[in-house]
Amino acid sequence: MSTKKNLREEALHYHAKGRPGKIEVIPSKETANQRDLSLAYSPGVADPCLAIRDNPDDVYKYTAKGNLVAVISNGTAVLGLGDIGPEAGKPVMEGKGLLFKIYADIDCFDIELNTKDVDEFVRTVKIMEPTFGGINLEDISAPDCFEIEERLKSELNIPVMHDDQHGTAIISSAALLNALELVDKDISKVKIIVNGAGASAISCTRLYVALGADKANIFMFDSKGLIHPARTNLDGKKAEFVNSNLPADITLKEAMRGVDVFIGLSRGDILNQEMIKAMAKNCVVFALANPDPEIAYEKAIAAREDIIMATGRSDYPNQVNNVLGFPYIFRGALDVRSKVINEAMKLAAVRSLAELAKLPVPEIVNLAYGEANLTFGKNYIIPKPVDPRLLTTVAPAVAKAAMEAGVAKDPITDWDAYREQLLKRLGQGNNLTKIILTKARQNPKRVVFADAENLSVLKAVRVAIEEKIATPILLGSVKKIKRLLEENSIELPQTVIIDPYNPENEQEISTLQQYADLFYEKRKRKGVTQPEAHSLMNRRNYYGAMMVETGAADAMIGGLTRNYPDTIRPALNIIGRQAEVNRVSGMYILMSRFGPLFLADTTINFDPSVDEIVEITELAARQVEKFNIKPRIALVTYSNFGSVSDGIGAVKMRKAVAILKEKHPNMIVDGEMQAHLAFDTDLLKENHPFSDLADGRANTLIFPNLSSSNIAYNLVKEVAGIEKIGPIVMGLKKPVHVLQLGASVREIVDMIALAVVDAQGK
Repeated sequence: MSTKKNLREEALHYHAKGRPGKIEVIPSKETANQRDLSLAYSPGVADPCLAIRDNPDDVYKYTAKGNLVAVISNGTAVLGLGDIGPEAGKPVMEGKGLLFKIYADIDCFDIELNTKDVDEFVRTVKIMEPTFGGINLEDISAPDCFEIEERLKSELNIPVMHDDQHGTAIISSAALLNALELVDKDISKVKIIVNGAGASAISCTRLYVALGADKANIFMFDSKGLIHPARTNLDGKKAEFVNSNLPADITLKEAMRGVDVFIGLSRGDILNQEMIKAMAKNCVVFALANPDPEIAYEKAIAAREDIIMATGRSDYPNQVNNVLGFPYIFRGALDVRSKVINEAMKLAAVRSLAELAKLPVPEIVNLAYGEANLTFGKNYIIPKPVDPRLLTTVAPAVAKAAMEAGVAKDPITDWDAYREQLLKRLGQGNNLTKIILTKARQNPKRVVFADAENLSVLKAVRVAIEEKIATPILLGSVKKIKRLLEENSIELPQTVIIDPYNPENEQEISTLQQYADLFYEKRKRKGVTQPEAHSLMNRRNYYGAMMVETGAADAMIGGLTRNYPDTIRPALNIIGRQAEVNRVSGMYILMSRFGPLFLADTTINFDPSVDEIVEITELAARQVEKFNIKPRIALVTYSNFGSVSDGIGAVKMRKAVAILKEKHPNMIVDGEMQAHLAFDTDLLKENHPFSDLADGRANTLIFPNLSSSNIAYNLVKEVAGIEKIGPIVMGLKKPVHVLQLGASVREIVDMIALAVVDAQGK
């Protein structure tokens, strides 16, 4: 099965599984009893209704309007699929709403309109104005998109933006400013070719002109050639960029001679290396067609060393990605209740993005991309999508521009408080899963799977190969694995399959014997005989652990179909603990709306002693720091700072905190405390102001025993529907991670990425 077909099946399953689609409406107020409902609806709801009647602006105070954006399309220009209709475009609109939420905490309703009539479209959106704080137009074909946006901007008193036009324009403009700065060229003097003349190309070119580019130096091409005054077939807004400074019949190849900047917004593979070589010294090429750029990145940089290259793809430097713009632009516009998104606000977004790329990069971004130190230069001219500063940089810049332009109805007066508000909308580090996956792609490792006879594992392995995060090695019955692959139309090209129980060739038999001998030497004074060593090495968990120990694999994942100890014991016997570690332990990560929450020990130690609690805390702190997150640790139990003086669990945690504070004076750790107190800073300040956690929530919880920790994480993840990563085994010399029984394909993929990152560090 082809990769394309694999992706199709995964995508269809993803959108259909569980609750169909990608979004849902969740109440933001309590609804637990009749009193709550009487406030939410009748009779209590009458009071905010009357308040809004008397003062219409109170709609922003009493309803969700101020944080609600409509993503509206008629399905006439969906991605690269063209006019597929409003129903077929709905998955894209839901996806756009999802991006608004996860990047800027903006709520969205997607609305698909079954009309191609501009008047009908405009009227429909116009009469919905009372519902929304902003309108994001999406996937509407040119030239209708221009008229629709222009009319709505003039007729509505809420911000309107067609992201297909302006998103790429804003991001590419920021990249262009920085690229020209690096090569010391003046935007007013450079010669620019724009290949493509659709909505995005027109908007990009307009913004370049607003930044100082000279129209006389801009040459726009469509599928029929140069946009020239002699042309009689110019539709839409193309006539805005006619240029007679080149012959009407000139080809793109001929026009490329001596050009400083090429902007591709067309289709793949229309440039070749000869055309790149003909460009001016220190040329800039933005090949933004997706998924195939106008020229492949490798070909472009091979053609000449002085090129600055950007694409729309995430697997190359300088990705021009709309997600760098629209969530934060709308965030800033909504937060000052701007009437519009105007040129000044778009230019503010451009300049804020350009300046952000010049600042020192946070370590969490370096971690994600496997860089020692990303710095402003030809391979870093635009911020990365995982940069946590985007929200607090772009949104305030847009808000300030709206205020300066006089279009803000609710100006911000306290910018420090506004920044804190933005940080609280999305917990710092909430992109941890994306960061782990991104880092794994930078340096994939060999991962051996001890439970490869499981369909979920095989599906996850396929994803890992397609995402280029690991090189898998499968352990299990060759016949059974191949049958599962065939029955489920899964292709795993060139993937090694080894059956330790029935080796198929002399090399495998020899390796098995070597592993058995090595294991015997390790364990012969622990009661293991030579025949027992050979028998145990037939077991996949032992064989896989030995592959990691000998360097035949970099990490191992197992446990999906076995008891937890059955996977940990072989790893301890073969790989062993780190030198300074007395007991290994386990940790889960729960991806809460406030950021990642780390829980330990959740899998291994039944009733740890005081000293073991101390060691578990130290291991957890080191693991959290590996993600470039400062650990804020609470040792939780049923008591608050001695409120239960003689409880065994409370005394244990109290003693452990005292030892930790003595050993690590700079560690942010406190307890014993009840779990809710670790997150309620107001309550802590009021009753226990001395606490290390009084100035900020905990992000790491240490439990007194396995029972409490296991119950806590299972209860929270199921009831709250929180994404989890884990369990992470802490304290082994080399990476071995154990899957929870029933782990989903997504959870297995996350664990593969985590194992790869772990192996990179070791």
